[in-house]
Amino acid sequence: MNTSQNNDELPPPMPDPYLAGDGATAAKSQATTMNAYEPLLAQFAREYLADKRSERRWRLFFRLMWLAVLALIFWSFYSQRHHVQSANTPHTALVEVRGEIAADSEASAELLLSALKSAFEDSGSQAVVLRINSPGGSPVQAGIVYDEINRLKLKHGKKVYAVVEEMCASGAYYIAAAADEIYVDKASVVGSIGVLMDGFGFTGLMNKLGVERRLITAGDNKGMLDPFSPVSPRQQAYAQAMLDQIHQQFIAVVREGRGKRLKENAETFSGLFWNGEQAVKMGLADHLGNLDFVAREVVKAEEVVDYTPRDNVAERLAKRFGASMGEGAVKTLRSMAVIR
Repeated sequence: MNTSQNNDELPPPMPDPYLAGDGATAAKSQATTMNAYEPLLAQFAREYLADKRSERRWRLFFRLMWLAVLALIFWSFYSQRHHVQSANTPHTALVEVRGEIAADSEASAELLLSALKSAFEDSGSQAVVLRINSPGGSPVQAGIVYDEINRLKLKHGKKVYAVVEEMCASGAYYIAAAADEIYVDKASVVGSIGVLMDGFGFTGLMNKLGVERRLITAGDNKGMLDPFSPVSPRQQAYAQAMLDQIHQQFIAVVREGRGKRLKENAETFSGLFWNGEQAVKMGLADHLGNLDFVAREVVKAEEVVDYTPRDNVAERLAKRFGASMGEGAVKTLRSMAVIR
């Protein structure tokens, strides 16, 4: 076999593009490709850095915001605790009774008692004025306030005046009865000395819809006043007797507070209400007058210092973001008995 002849017949080898002749071309191609991506890489880098800077700014913003909220909360608690400053001069102490009288309202016994104690204990206060604008509410809360006013009057020897704005009805009048004198506007609504227990009954509607009530109780009266069950005459009579007892308690308080000034008639304790002018004639109130008049002409201390506790920012935030979150799930059915 002729080896050299076979080798001569093989095709020449393919040129290597990475050798000296074609290396410059490949490098140039790579450089061209990199140059084409450089604007995209630069844009990506700029956007990444911008996002990072924005993220840092927002993080700093939220930190500062929460610090501001905390500072506001602390300031609010402090201001609430020190909201009443003694005038160091003779003044009229004011306590507001506004809205529904209930355990979780601004007119709760807890808040009113705190304000009343501060007002009575201040050496500069010459008398205490209850400025009332309330439709009433809980007989329990009103009774607690009534008893405490009488106790503080006896202890400190200071007069208490009730000044009625738009309304002093039901439980609000229960509280006003503890005052030495009651001042009203001629158009104020006064009275409503009565008690009610309200609710709804759905038994007729359930029968029409074919809905069956399945109530299981342990105790014959555990389902008393259930709105989805027929009314039991015996239970209804029991509830009526309880309301009558509370009504008599209310009447006794009014008679004790108003004394011989009260001109009773058949309608006095019927739950009716009257305007201020009529209330004065009936002995439910004493005179026409407002806060400024009472402070200036009756107490003889024109300067008025407000002792009413206010719902501050911190408490509102706590109610909104904290305590109120589970409020609906943990509250039981409130008592339906209300003085109205």
